[in-house]
Amino acid sequence: MRNARVHRITIVTTFEAPPGSAVEQVLGPCWGITVRSRSVVGTACAGCQQFFGGEISALTSLANDSRNEAMSRLEQHAIEMGANAVLGMRFDSSELMQNTNEIVAYGTAVKLRAAP
Repeated sequence: MRNARVHRITIVTTFEAPPGSAVEQVLGPCWGITVRSRSVVGTACAGCQQFFGGEISALTSLANDSRNEAMSRLEQHAIEMGANAVLGMRFDSSELMQNTNEIVAYGTAVKLRAAP
């Protein structure tokens, strides 16, 4: 079983400020990027799984690891900006070249405070 990821920013959300909080300051856009390639062996194993049908576990694992790395880098960027939260977080991905994908996690770095 994989270790649970420890977050240093307590709020990373795909929506606006959570109930009970208010945006004190908008610091600006923040992001985390990773570029991953599939190994020749991984691609061959994925091809075999594709032939028989079902989930392609090697690629699922790669996608999950890539998103976790992008999220970790997003969080680090937000901390460097002085944020205690990231609002409107999204993922984006694109293929840069054959067997190479870019994964981006992005959002708005903010300072939240308790709502009055």
